[in-house]
Amino acid sequence: MSKLSSLELRSALTLACVISLRLFGLFLILPVFSLYARHMPGATPFLIGLALGVYGIGQMLLQIPLGLLSDRIGRKPAITLGLVVFAIGGGVAALAQTLDGIVLGRALQGMGAVAGAGTALAADLTDEDNRGKVMGIIGVSIGLSFLLALILGPPLEAVAGLGGLFGATSILAVLAIAMLWLLVPTPERVRAPAAASARVVLSMLGDGRMLVLNGSVFFLHALLTASFVGLPLLLGDVLHLPVARHWELYLPVMVIAALVMGAALPRMRDVRQSLRIVVGCIAALGLALLGMSMVGTQVLALGVAATMFFSAFNLLEAALPSLVSRLAPEHLRGAAMGAYSTSQFFGAFVGGAMGGVALGQFGLHGVFVAAAALTLVWLPLTLWGAQRIAR
Repeated sequence: MSKLSSLELRSALTLACVISLRLFGLFLILPVFSLYARHMPGATPFLIGLALGVYGIGQMLLQIPLGLLSDRIGRKPAITLGLVVFAIGGGVAALAQTLDGIVLGRALQGMGAVAGAGTALAADLTDEDNRGKVMGIIGVSIGLSFLLALILGPPLEAVAGLGGLFGATSILAVLAIAMLWLLVPTPERVRAPAAASARVVLSMLGDGRMLVLNGSVFFLHALLTASFVGLPLLLGDVLHLPVARHWELYLPVMVIAALVMGAALPRMRDVRQSLRIVVGCIAALGLALLGMSMVGTQVLALGVAATMFFSAFNLLEAALPSLVSRLAPEHLRGAAMGAYSTSQFFGAFVGGAMGGVALGQFGLHGVFVAAAALTLVWLPLTLWGAQRIAR
C-alpha cells in the first residue's frame, strides 16, 4: 500500500472532521438517553428504543436519493442540503417536551442523510490503493468522537438537559457545513452517464457482493443501537455506577479499541484479507454481547466485554465502506454508498426497536442476548458472501 499524498492526507483529515462533528452530536445522546427518557411522560421501553433508532427511517428513505443527487450535482452541495435538514431536526428535538416530540425530531435528523455522499466524497479524493487508509483515518476520527461523546454526554446533560444536547447537534451541523466548504478539497466531479438509469442502479445494488456488504452494515448498527438501549441501564441500575462516572469505563475501553484498530488497519491490504477480518469481528461481537448479558455486578467483566465489542465495531466501520468503494462502479459510487448507508441506518432503526421490545419482554439482560442472536444469522451470510466476493 503506497503512502498517502499530501492531497489525500488533507482530504482524509478535513473530511474526518466534518463527519465526526455531525456524528459527535448524535453520539452525545447515547450514554444518557435511556436513563432519562424513562422518566418522561408516557415513556415505555418500546418508545425509548424507537426514539433512539427512528432516525434510521429517514436515513433509509433518503440515502440513495441523496447519493444519486451527489453523483449529479456534486458531493458538497448534496452534503450541505442534508446537514441543513439535520440541524432543523435537532432544533425540533431540543424544543420537544415529550418522547413523541423527540421521535419526530430524530426522524427529521435522519432525513439529513449525508453519510453515503460523504463516504463517496472520501473515495473521490483518494487513490484506490490508499482508500483503506483513508477510511481508517475517518474510522479513527469517528471512534474519537464516540469516545468524547461518551465522556462528555453525561456532564453536558447535567448542565443543559436533553434539550441542550439536541441543540448542540444543530450547532455542530452548522459548523460541519462551514468546514466542508472552507477546508475539504473539491474533487473533479464525475457525472453519472446516461446509462446510469434506475435499471442500471438496481442491477448494481442487486449484485450479491453488494447485498452481503449492505447486510453486514445493517446487522452491525442494529447491534450497536440495541446495545445502547441496555448499556446505560446496566451501568446505572445493575452496577450502580453514577452517570457522571460512566466515562471511567468508556475511556479505557475506547482507547484500547482504537489501538486494536490501528494495529489491524495495515492488514487490510486487499479484499481477501479485509473479509477475513470482517468474519473474525462478527464472531467477536457475538461473544462480547453474550458476555455483557452475564457480567452480573462485575465492572471488570463488563469492561472486557465492552472492549471486545468496540474493537470489533471500529474495525468493521473501517473495513466495510472500503470494500463497497472498491467494488462499486466509479460513476455509481454515490448511489452505492447511499445504499450502504441506507442499510446502516435501517439497522439502527431495527436495533432500537428490537432493543426496546426485548427490554420490555425479557428484561435488561434479554437485550444483549437478543442482539447476540442476530450474529447467528449474520455470520453464515458473510461466510457465503466472502467466497462470492473473493471470486
